[in-house]
Amino acid sequence: MSTTAENIQRQISENPILIYMKGTPQLPQCGFSAQTVQALMGCGERFAFVNVLDNPDIRAELPKIANWPTFPQLWVEGELVGGCDIVIEMHQSGELEKLIKEAAQRAGAAESGDNA
Repeated sequence: MSTTAENIQRQISENPILIYMKGTPQLPQCGFSAQTVQALMGCGERFAFVNVLDNPDIRAELPKIANWPTFPQLWVEGELVGGCDIVIEMHQSGELEKLIKEAAQRAGAAESGDNA
């Protein structure tokens, strides 16, 4: 049986665009998660999510691993991008869409076996 830390590492490595949030993209359970997922959805690419309210072990462990105390947390290609404030700032500047589209393009190339 895997540990919570191993599960988190697997989720991050298997999902090029991943948000740890309170609730789901369709039904966020906090304002910060709602704002972050709205910005992410505005980029028009598929992403994975983990509802930390349904996963109290991840909710407790991830802040230690990430050295980031709050949720939501956006991870892109294995790197923590940040929480709500950072994501919203990046969205407003156009950086978020560029980052997300590039990650999605690389993920698509990797899935099809193409070398980028």
